[in-house]
Parts: sequence; structure tokens; C-alpha cells
Amino acid sequence: MINQRTLNILHAGALRKPVVECAKLLQEAHPEVDISMETYGSRACARQVREGKVVDILALADPMLFEELLGPDYVDKYYIFANDQIVLAYNEFSRGNGEINSHNWYDILLREDVTFGRSNQNLDPCGYRTLMVWQLAEQYYQQEGLLGKLDSKCNKEWIYPKSYDLASDVLVGKLDYAFEYLCVANQFGLKHLTLPEKINLSNPANALDYGQATVSLQGKNSGEMITIVGAPIEFAIAIPKNSENPELAQAFLDLMLGKKGQQLLEDCGLIPY
Repeated sequence: MINQRTLNILHAGALRKPVVECAKLLQEAHPEVDISMETYGSRACARQVREGKVVDILALADPMLFEELLGPDYVDKYYIFANDQIVLAYNEFSRGNGEINSHNWYDILLREDVTFGRSNQNLDPCGYRTLMVWQLAEQYYQQEGLLGKLDSKCNKEWIYPKSYDLASDVLVGKLDYAFEYLCVANQFGLKHLTLPEKINLSNPANALDYGQATVSLQGKNSGEMITIVGAPIEFAIAIPKNSENPELAQAFLDLMLGKKGQQLLEDCGLIPY
């Protein structure tokens, strides 16, 4: 029997819906439990734990963060539980939406009257993955200089702390397009353009191709820079070492990784492992 306690969850914005739904299932089984959830970009989440934030569940949009920023001092074990892809999300009022396709999307985005955004690469994996997609697109479409053109066009005001905020502004029309996870586009009910597998970071079979893309990011310490190499998109979850309610956290983890959790992930557009 789990006594009345609070389960503190810190998670990537992209995982909001499956985490919320899984929390509801836990609360049905244990109505005496209070659940607190906070959401940020995954790199921001990992940094908070490094800086002493106490949480029971940490769910991130890139397993690499557990290795790079958290292991072995803060997390000794994590579980990779789902796969996703980068898509180009938009709404029915987005300029150029009637003609955009997998062959001309970059031409549409580079039009003067079209706005598009991404998340911040130093706070959110969707941000550095977007930059990787642009690099891979330059090669795939044989469009020399495409990365630089897209990067120059994407103003600072269109670079958001996390992908969830980005989708919200596409939904209300503040942005025409956004580079998003498919699961986030689905959670917001946004239309989306599927990009070619060779560039959308979805398929483990294309891991070598994805590995040709690299992005430089802020490292563990102030002033330190690291290089991230492109890889298939995966999500991971862990119980940090400083969890105050490890038994309760394990109950949540079992739900998320079990059949019910897998169904929730699938309903959001993720591919559960």
C-alpha cells in the first residue's frame, strides 16, 4: 500500500499528454497520491536536476542527456521507451499550406511573407534536431547553403524554449510553420508535413545517414561547448537518485512502460518500444 505522498514529475514538453494520462491512471489506482508535474525543454530539465532539484520521475526527449549531463551522479539507470520523428507542423491558415509538399517545403519557408520557428537547441532536443534536419536536407535536396538560409530566416523571436510552446503559437496563428515532433503536432491537432525518412531522424536503419549531422551546444559547465551527433529520435525516463518517493516513482514507471502506457504513447503518435 502506498501512503499519501506527492509524486514530483519533471518532463519534456513533448511528453505532456502521455505523462498526464499516465498520471491519471496512477491516481485512479492510488487516489491518496498527489501528483505535481513541471515541464521544460529536456536540456533545461536535466540542468535543473544537476543544480539540485528533487524529483521522482524525469522523462526526457533524448536518452543522450542522461549520459551527457546526469550519469552516473544523478541517474544510474534509464529506460528508452519510444521513437518519434521531426515533422513540419502548420494550421489551415498557414501561408502556402495549400501547395507545400516534401519537395518544395524549404522554398515555401523562405518566402518573405512566411514565418516559421523552432525550439532553442541549448534548452530543447527538438531544437538541435531541427538544425540537424536542415543540415541533412541541404545534402538530400542538393541545395547548397540551405542550412544557412533557413537559419538566417528563423529570427530569434521565432526560437522558443520548448517545442510545446512552439506548437501553441502555430495553433493560434502567430507562426505559419514549426519544426516539431509528430507527437506534439498530434497533441495539438495540427496539420503536418512528413519529411523524407533520410532526414526526419525517425528510422534507426538510417542512423549512419543521421550521424553526418552535428550541432555544437553548451556543455555541462559555463563556457564549455560540446558536439552532438545526429541519431534516431528516442525518448527516455528515469527515477533520479535523489527521489524522495522511489516506490511511488516505480509504480509510475511500471505504468508508463507497461501495456497501458504503451497504448497512451501510441495514441499520441509515438512508437513505443
